[in-house]
Amino acid sequence: MKRERIRQIVVGVVGLFYCALIYPLYTDLLHSSWLLVQKNETEPMFLSFYIALGFFLLLASRKPSAYGPLIAFAAWQSIAHASVMVIETVEAWSNGTHRDFTDVVIAAAIGVVLLVAVPARKKETAVMSSPVSA
Repeated sequence: MKRERIRQIVVGVVGLFYCALIYPLYTDLLHSSWLLVQKNETEPMFLSFYIALGFFLLLASRKPSAYGPLIAFAAWQSIAHASVMVIETVEAWSNGTHRDFTDVVIAAAIGVVLLVAVPARKKETAVMSSPVSA
């Protein structure tokens, strides 16, 4: 019971964090900063993906044991994203551009925490029913 409660908290906090990204998305779109300042059209798309995933994680936080595949997807997606960002950051540094590792560490930490929170699969026992004779 205690593990399930910890899973609920972890999945709920990550879901809230992802949903909170709606504010930076709103400000980026409102002021067109993604285009005029950052010159980065991919950021609003990434944010919208995380926001949608956040709402599903909030739903999953009610009963994490029933949403194992969703939690696993969120974990592996975050780890994959962090892996790509590591490569981008190393490339940026090797080309003389300073890029901070903070977002890489945050994405990787979220992925690892969610991986730990994935509930174990329950073994289903097959029930053999006897054939009905007519």
